[in-house]
Amino acid sequence: MELEELYDRIYRYCYFHTGRKELAEDLTQETFLRFFHRNPSLHPEKQLAYLYTIAKNLCIDVYRKKEELQMEGVENKVKEHVWPLEQTEIRLDLKQAILQMDRQTQELLLLRYVDGLSPGEVGKVLELSRFAVYRREKEALRRLREYFGDGNEV
Repeated sequence: MELEELYDRIYRYCYFHTGRKELAEDLTQETFLRFFHRNPSLHPEKQLAYLYTIAKNLCIDVYRKKEELQMEGVENKVKEHVWPLEQTEIRLDLKQAILQMDRQTQELLLLRYVDGLSPGEVGKVLELSRFAVYRREKEALRRLREYFGDGNEV
């Protein structure tokens, strides 16, 4: 995986947690600085999980310092995105449904469906077993289907 793609994934992850573009950029930079400083020769299969772990810990540190970032971030996400009009309502409904889930489930869905991580990689980041990831993902998708009704696909 190219460094640029890794950077984009970590940036999205940090942005998910902070909701602020500049802060997410700073945390992404700090993640890579720490990664290269500590383990420049880590096995390629373990690099992604290690990068997410560093980013997660940095985001936790920021969150502990400034809890109000989360609410501000939700507003900024909506303002920064411009979607085609016909998709806006669907995306807002999906966002509303996901925001009703607990934070760890939101993070799981981000890692699985936005960043495309495998259940094993998600498990390493969230410190869950692969089977726990499968169970939580299945439950989250069931809840989304219920939210949108049985006839709609998620």
